[in-house]
Amino acid sequence: MHDDEIRAALQRHWAASDAGEFETEHEIYRADAVLEYPQSGERIRGRKHIQASRTAQPNAKRFTVRRILGAGGLWVSELVLTYDEQPYYVVSVMEFEGVEVVRETQYFGDPFPPGPSRAQWVEPMGDDEEQEAES
Repeated sequence: MHDDEIRAALQRHWAASDAGEFETEHEIYRADAVLEYPQSGERIRGRKHIQASRTAQPNAKRFTVRRILGAGGLWVSELVLTYDEQPYYVVSVMEFEGVEVVRETQYFGDPFPPGPSRAQWVEPMGDDEEQEAES
């Protein structure tokens, strides 16, 4: 039952993130949670600071959940985060105590063109083939 509660909390979190509902988006974090962005070298301490930093973000953003995987205290969400119509591929690693996030690390990847050396073995991924969030 615990994993079902966390999965439901994550689904609420990402839906609220997509809708710009900042209060609901940040309910998942414990008051002393830590958020890290390794690529920019940033660490934000505390739910209030995490929420304030996101509220201040000026870009129009949308979240598409590709899938959520996890069990117990460790959960991973694969997302497409669109800032001002530019997609970024994001992996969010969340560490839970109970049903609250105590640490989140987000990794961002820019899209890049396919490599010609592997063209004979690949097929293009389309937006219409989104994976289930219920993996």
